[in-house]
Amino acid sequence: QVKLVESGGGLVQPGESLRLSCQVSGFTLDYARVGWFRQAPGKEREGVSCLGRSWVSRKYSDSVKGRFSISRDNAKNMVYLQMTDLKPEDTAVYYCAVHRNPTTAVCGLVTEKGQFDYWGQGTQVTVSS
Repeated sequence: QVKLVESGGGLVQPGESLRLSCQVSGFTLDYARVGWFRQAPGKEREGVSCLGRSWVSRKYSDSVKGRFSISRDNAKNMVYLQMTDLKPEDTAVYYCAVHRNPTTAVCGLVTEKGQFDYWGQGTQVTVSS
């Protein structure tokens, strides 16, 4: 059974940092494409970051570029999102997404939900003073 479980969300003040984690079970991440999306209240789910099977393929949305960093640990089947200099507009539910065995090693557009086939349930991140 495939399962993605996010953790690490919480309430932080502007300028602080958080690291989100996503534990993947049911298949190995060795060949997977991984990503993070977020959804704020009243808004559509938006792509935040994508990391292809090839580690050189790493993309970020313009709103988080330079502040967020995606990584993976295939040995632990974990995906991470390191978030720094958090802003109130980063407040959202953050979702981990994985494509088990994509035909390409690189990411498509970071906004493209269709390049993933499994999703987690989300973890809430709230940035407020």
